[in-house]
Amino acid sequence: MPVSPAYRPAPRFAELGPAFADVVEPAAFPKLVPRWRNQRWAARVGLDTLTDDEWARAFGRFEPLPDNLPRPLALRYHGHQFRTYNPNLGDGRGFLFAQVEDDRGRILDLATKGSGATPWSRGGDGKLTLKGGVREVLATELLEALGVETSKSFSLFETGERLTRGDEPSPTRSCVLVRLGHSHVRFGSFQRHAYHEDRVSLRQLVDFAVAHYAPELCHPDGDVAVALMRLVTARSARLCAQWMVAGFVHGVLNTDNMNVTGESFDYGPYRFLPTFAPEFTAAYFDHGGLYAYGNQPAAVRWNLEQLAHALGPLASAAALGRAVATFDTAFSTELDRAVIARLGLASRGPLRDALLRHGVFAYLGEHQVPFEQFFFDWYGGLAGPRQARVDVRERYRDAASLRDDLAGYRARSGARLDHPYFARDRPRTLLIDEVEAIWAPIASTDDWSLFEATIADIRVMGEALA
Repeated sequence: MPVSPAYRPAPRFAELGPAFADVVEPAAFPKLVPRWRNQRWAARVGLDTLTDDEWARAFGRFEPLPDNLPRPLALRYHGHQFRTYNPNLGDGRGFLFAQVEDDRGRILDLATKGSGATPWSRGGDGKLTLKGGVREVLATELLEALGVETSKSFSLFETGERLTRGDEPSPTRSCVLVRLGHSHVRFGSFQRHAYHEDRVSLRQLVDFAVAHYAPELCHPDGDVAVALMRLVTARSARLCAQWMVAGFVHGVLNTDNMNVTGESFDYGPYRFLPTFAPEFTAAYFDHGGLYAYGNQPAAVRWNLEQLAHALGPLASAAALGRAVATFDTAFSTELDRAVIARLGLASRGPLRDALLRHGVFAYLGEHQVPFEQFFFDWYGGLAGPRQARVDVRERYRDAASLRDDLAGYRARSGARLDHPYFARDRPRTLLIDEVEAIWAPIASTDDWSLFEATIADIRVMGEALA
């Protein structure tokens, strides 16, 4: 299989050995109909030169990439699901297919969703509905455009099967998704070895995570497990702040859905906020609102506490606890930075930025303007491209305090205030009704034009906000 000179295989996970994953076989699909190919990211990992047939062989039939993993690996892990510990988890409908380096030298995983049953499928078929695949492509594209650390939807093939699901009209169409992500070493990966009291494997996983995902800690002061805990806490705080300012609700913040690199992945019942609402919940089965929008910071911190508990055999509980305790300050700082970034402004220092952040969320909560529309209207601050428009001034006629908070802020260097995106009336959004509207023509007439137009529009938004 010919690949670009930019292709850099990096099959590191296999170094860990059989205690960490199971060799599995991919499902044989009746057909492979290409629905999505992320050529932009394919170029960054040297796979953009694959022909359509080679792409299907790699990401539909899972023939090994050159000098990469010879066979797929279903990763082993445990996790807390809605705060109940489950020792029967693991890659139940996916596997690690390959690892590559990107143009920044980071190791990235090519991992699947919907690729068939594994030893961890718990009686399921290991398949993914086409609607689920479409939703994940949309989520990752929008989050990337908004500057959120996220996995990338790399490839999507419709696979010609009919699946029965309780939460979708059935039978429904099937697909196999490949995502590109910076590590699938989950909090639950550590929990598994702690549960089995396997200190050797636990130390091995810590050393692996440091070597490949935290090289800055190769010579840390003090215990390496504590240093890793502190770094993962900082990364998780940054990610959570990015979610909050994107108006994003993950929906299933279990410990197996968080990883050591602080990257968002695995999009099931996600939602974006219509308006600011701390109680807004994404998952229909989250009856108590455990993972509601406003509860996400507490959920992330709770998950970090479980990771610290899992690392307990390697370091003192007090030191690990102090590392987790840095979350609150880190989250507050990252939230300030994320607000400033979303508004396209240059920082005026911690105190002023914190005041602005409080003012923004107070205004969003009190006046219930559409969440994404707010950041669209105020991009660039008082000197932004839309502030002279009558309709915008009318929409914010009672925003005197917000204007005071913004006084003195300037657009950040490089902010593209003249981008055509900001001349529009409305921003690009992805509310649940819009997702359903994108899916409806696919389901009824196999019309993908709205899906394709939405992706193109999201990328225009990403260019404007870059």
